[in-house]
Amino acid sequence: MAAVKLEDLSIAFDFVNSGAPMENEAYVSLDTGKIYWISDFNDGSEEEIPEDLETSDRYLVIPHKNELGLGKRLVLQFVAQELPESYDEVDGFFRRKGAYARFKDLLEHKGILQRWFAFEAESVEIALKQWCADNGLEILLS
Repeated sequence: MAAVKLEDLSIAFDFVNSGAPMENEAYVSLDTGKIYWISDFNDGSEEEIPEDLETSDRYLVIPHKNELGLGKRLVLQFVAQELPESYDEVDGFFRRKGAYARFKDLLEHKGILQRWFAFEAESVEIALKQWCADNGLEILLS
């Protein structure tokens, strides 16, 4: 079983989610735990990427947050717990662009933005650990 550092996996996960879907991708080797990064904006100076990265079953694509239920669903879960009176309003944010900006503005106004960041970070860590367990990867905490 390959092992991957939680910190490295978290950074790669953030990279995957920093652009439009498929703009940034990261893969983890099931043999070594090494993470490979691919971006539409690579300038060619990065380390060598294995030729079979996208076709071999020895590499896992690090998922997008929506694949792990960490997008809108997580926001609505948080709102249901912390601001149930604003649930319909926040749900409505996701019918237009800029939903996260409006959501964070609301949380800032209510004084609970830091609670959201803590909730989101904990949820991401739990989901990544579960993803590793489901895919036969060992997590290294340091």
